[in-house]
Amino acid sequence: MSTMTEEQRDKLVTDLKNVIHDAEELLKLSAGDLGTEAVAMQDRVRQRVLQAKDSLLKLQETAVERAKAVGRQTDDYVHDNPWTAIGIAAGVGLLAGVLISRR
Repeated sequence: MSTMTEEQRDKLVTDLKNVIHDAEELLKLSAGDLGTEAVAMQDRVRQRVLQAKDSLLKLQETAVERAKAVGRQTDDYVHDNPWTAIGIAAGVGLLAGVLISRR
C-alpha cells in the first residue's frame, strides 16, 4: 500500500465509504423482509461493515499521522537550511514559469 499515490488512496477511501454507506442502506431496507437465515446473514454483513469502518478510520489516522510527520520534517529542514529552501523554491518557481509560458 506504500506505493499508492495520494490520488489512488483518496479514491480508495471514497469508494470504501460509498460501499459502507450502500451496505448500511441495504441492511436498513431489508430489515423487515428477512427470515432466520437472512437475519444471520444480515448480522454477518453488519459486522463486516463495522470492521470496514474501523479499517477505514485506521487508514485515515495513518495518513494524517504521515502527513503531519512529513510536515514537521519539512518545517525542520526549512528552519535548519533557510537559504537552501529559498533556492529550491526559486528553482521550482522558475521551472514552473518556463513551463507555463510555453503553453
